[in-house]
Amino acid sequence: MTKKWGALVAVSDVDICVSAGEVVALIGPNGAGKTTLFNLIAGMLIKSAGTVTFDGQRVEHLPASALTRRGLGRTYQITALFPELTVLENVRLAVQSRGAGRVNPWFSGKLLQETTAEAHRWLARVRLQDRASSLAGFLSHGDQRLLEIAVALATQPKLLLLDEPTQGMSVDETRGTVDLLKELLKGNDMAVLLVEHDLEVVFGLAHRIVVLDRGKKIADGAPADVKADRAVQQAYLGASHVAD
Repeated sequence: MTKKWGALVAVSDVDICVSAGEVVALIGPNGAGKTTLFNLIAGMLIKSAGTVTFDGQRVEHLPASALTRRGLGRTYQITALFPELTVLENVRLAVQSRGAGRVNPWFSGKLLQETTAEAHRWLARVRLQDRASSLAGFLSHGDQRLLEIAVALATQPKLLLLDEPTQGMSVDETRGTVDLLKELLKGNDMAVLLVEHDLEVVFGLAHRIVVLDRGKKIADGAPADVKADRAVQQAYLGASHVAD
């Protein structure tokens, strides 16, 4: 995949693959092209060249809404929720989005009960069941990040894009979120692509790491191999992060 804006090449012929059940972290210094590549995969940007194949089909021409219906879920660097709806209502909308009939405001009471029950189950999985009736806008930043994860998972994606899920969290909140994500992803055949600046989070979650620098891929491998890669150390990690 390549993306250019005039003479500026933000992403240059980057190839990346995420398999079912795999967590791949995308890292690199500021300006490396991570967010651009993320948005190309998610259908938020139009490519300059290249292809995106999702679940065996070419999808680079599809908008984000169509990709969501095909099974691509994501969180955002800046939390994207409905702040004036309750925590439960945010997740219930995600559950309803999986079927055309479920967004009908006149759908049956039975279906409403089913979607509500499923929304409660997702809230329980991210430990927000006690906040179900709270307005989303009144949650702490850390709880809003957890709610966004629940919303994304409630769409039952085949591929989940996590955009800095621990951004702005305290150390304790970050550790709790990493443990929660490990629990949520354990034994799951969902593919996960993670962008995260916190290297402890990356090494704690990723099966494989892809490193970008100035729009180009400079490394792709197991965390231990990437950690030992001299090009990565020079471009991004720094000696203090890679010392044993």
